[in-house]
Amino acid sequence: MWLKLILSREFYSRPTLKVARELIGARLVRILNGEKLVGLITETEGYIGETDLACHARHGRTPRTEVMYGEPGHAYVYFTYGNHWMLNVVTEREGFPAAVLLRAIQPLEGVETMMERRQGRDTFGPGKLCQAMGITKTENGVDLTEPNQGLWIEAGIFVPNKSVTIGPRVGLNQTPEPWLSKPWRFLVKGWKI
Repeated sequence: MWLKLILSREFYSRPTLKVARELIGARLVRILNGEKLVGLITETEGYIGETDLACHARHGRTPRTEVMYGEPGHAYVYFTYGNHWMLNVVTEREGFPAAVLLRAIQPLEGVETMMERRQGRDTFGPGKLCQAMGITKTENGVDLTEPNQGLWIEAGIFVPNKSVTIGPRVGLNQTPEPWLSKPWRFLVKGWKI
């Protein structure tokens, strides 16, 4: 059997930063062409509501952000920089746009396939993990609490606070303060998983 403890809707129906921190050490699972690919989540970032000027929802409800306003526990996948897919997990409550961007994974299962898809390069970056796992627009809106669509997140390992660095989000370009420096990024550092 492929399934372990899949994270529940209740897990995602909590404050975004709590979810972002607790996703560190969880297992991102993808079934791609019948093969199980698993990566340990090692970096996340929180994006919270229309007032967060780094969040896509700052422009309100649009066709692109519709999933963010929906039920927590769904995948919000978008295309950026003309060549990268990014995977986010919708959080908090329905009607309030918030999500956690998955920024990096450490491959655990299906490593050879992921490395082949990445041409031997790492999976430390949101576009890189999506490329390694074959995550594209097709997965936008997938319910991550159900395994039947081939993408979910399950319980993994406990990562202690002393091994998690908290700091500002990255790649925000022209985002003004205080949003540019919000310490809403969580990263495993100085600890071998």
